Amino acid sequence: MAEDKYKIPELPFEKRPRERLIDKGPDALKNAELLAIILGTGYRDESVLELANRILQEYGSKAITKIKSVQRLMEELGIPKVKACQIIACFELGRRFFQEETGKMPTIRSPEDAHKYLEDMRKLKKEQFRGLYLNSRNKLIHDEVISIGTLTTNLIHPREVFQPAIEYLAAAIILSHNHPSGDPEPSGDDIRITKQLIEVSKIMNIEILDHIIISKDKYISLKDEKLI
Repeated sequence: MAEDKYKIPELPFEKRPRERLIDKGPDALKNAELLAIILGTGYRDESVLELANRILQEYGSKAITKIKSVQRLMEELGIPKVKACQIIACFELGRRFFQEETGKMPTIRSPEDAHKYLEDMRKLKKEQFRGLYLNSRNKLIHDEVISIGTLTTNLIHPREVFQPAIEYLAAAIILSHNHPSGDPEPSGDDIRITKQLIEVSKIMNIEILDHIIISKDKYISLKDEKLI
């Protein structure tokens, strides 16, 4: 049986995350083990390690650090309010203590740059729609998970895309989403939604530079493919 299938009390003492932290230090623990310590207990039929692993697999280890809405985290991950609060408080505290200086944020000038930054999306089990918000010099100033689920006009509303751009004074946006199926070819909805958002961007005077579709082994730039 895989180790994360055990309830914490059933694990050998030396393999429990908290005891491993005490004995080995934080560097020896996987991300899911560290998150399990924050969460403390599992939920419904999931052990705390199963829950931590699922959260990181479904949301992505980079994207989960950016989320700020308790309600949204509850709905998208199917977790209770207390656990959503624990996750957001944990990463917000880390961000405040160790926030990167703006000068150290990556500059994204090409689809290759965007794909390199978004490589964590290759392993996601669910489809995720994400926005990279850039300043006038193409430096990343904000990274937001806009939605989780298959991209449709019912799921994506322009305000969800442009609200962060207004809040962070972004000059441009790069859109991205993943195809867990492994095929990065854009669907009709992918192209249609992107074109609708581009029309809104002209009114907002906030340019949409590209839409990157990522699969496990490759990616497609809608701009490079002249689909937008």
